[in-house]
Amino acid sequence: MSPTADPSTVLVVNAGSSSLKFALVDAGSGERVLSGLAERLGTAEASLRTSGHDGTHEAPLDGSDHTAAVAAIIEAIGRLDPALQPVGVGHRVVHGGERFADSVLITDEVIEALEEFAPLAPLHNPPGLLGIRAVTATWPQMPQVAVFDTAFHQSMPPRAYRYAVPEDWYAERGVRRYGFHGTSHRYVSGRAAELLGRDPADLALVVAHLGNGCSATAVLGGRSVDTTMGLTPLEGLVMGTRSGDIDPGVFGYLDDAYGLSAHAVTTALNKESGLLGLSGLSNDMRELWQARNAGHPGATLAIDVFVYRLAKSLAALVVALGRLDALVFTGGIGEHDEDVRAMTVSALGFLGLRLDPVRNADHGAGSAGRIGTGEGPEILVVPTDEELMIAVDTIRLTRPDASEE
Repeated sequence: MSPTADPSTVLVVNAGSSSLKFALVDAGSGERVLSGLAERLGTAEASLRTSGHDGTHEAPLDGSDHTAAVAAIIEAIGRLDPALQPVGVGHRVVHGGERFADSVLITDEVIEALEEFAPLAPLHNPPGLLGIRAVTATWPQMPQVAVFDTAFHQSMPPRAYRYAVPEDWYAERGVRRYGFHGTSHRYVSGRAAELLGRDPADLALVVAHLGNGCSATAVLGGRSVDTTMGLTPLEGLVMGTRSGDIDPGVFGYLDDAYGLSAHAVTTALNKESGLLGLSGLSNDMRELWQARNAGHPGATLAIDVFVYRLAKSLAALVVALGRLDALVFTGGIGEHDEDVRAMTVSALGFLGLRLDPVRNADHGAGSAGRIGTGEGPEILVVPTDEELMIAVDTIRLTRPDASEE
């Protein structure tokens, strides 16, 4: 029997330059029917690891590129259930420029646009295109959807997204603030409204997505009105290996002092800075806490700078809202590091934020995400689910009648 499309199941793909992460998601329940990772693509050691109802499996790929990875994923789905076929494939795409304010069905015109945006996200968009082309080559009739990290932030007003630079930089080259992690911020702000029992249209939230990459967003009435990342994911908060905000004069200074090119400085700011650069030890917050507790000065400095810059940015985002109804933490650090949350909220006490230490230690698990005392603005921990958000968008665009069922 040939497989038929399951009306609620979506294959979610997040392609990197040498890896491809995937999840077969039931968009109704959020269940991961099958998930896995193809890694070391482009080498003789390329392999695919899957995890599903039939257990965990790992095997070398018959071929080493993204197309071979997609073919192996299709085979894994068939082994799990020969009658199962997703209704579509949803791709995480980092940069959609100004053109895309929502997720879209992928067409030849969309692919051309993504190629145009590649210079704005050279580390992310080209791998995303590899994933799209691999699915096209393997499943030519399968509908595909692009879900953009930047789309949620297209509601920002010009005062928030424009840089104070020559007009032609913006008009001709698109030099402006785009923001990222939009899929996470959109999901988490919506989920926070559900947990609070409030209409998103009536809420003023600051959402802090804290992981190896970090950003914070002011969400007013369900729409992004300001965010910390900019033209690229390098701007804003201190991150695992990224510097966040830095004086652009550093480029000329390091060129004069060491002969470093703009490319070399940008690479160092992306890959050798942040928590790693400050500590000289690690970009992993868990390791830094262990080292800080053992008296490591670099780890102590890294955490102090991370929290200070985070608190300062969160306070600044309240300006875009005019008030604060809730502060929401998400991402690996935001969801699991009670000490970072405690230090951050302590620094923001002037906003009326009050943390409940017991709820905070429990990460809000027993209190519907709430970790505040109930006085002043709410404080929540909300686990993010970008894959589910991508799956929901894919259903919406491939099955426009689904909302009527």
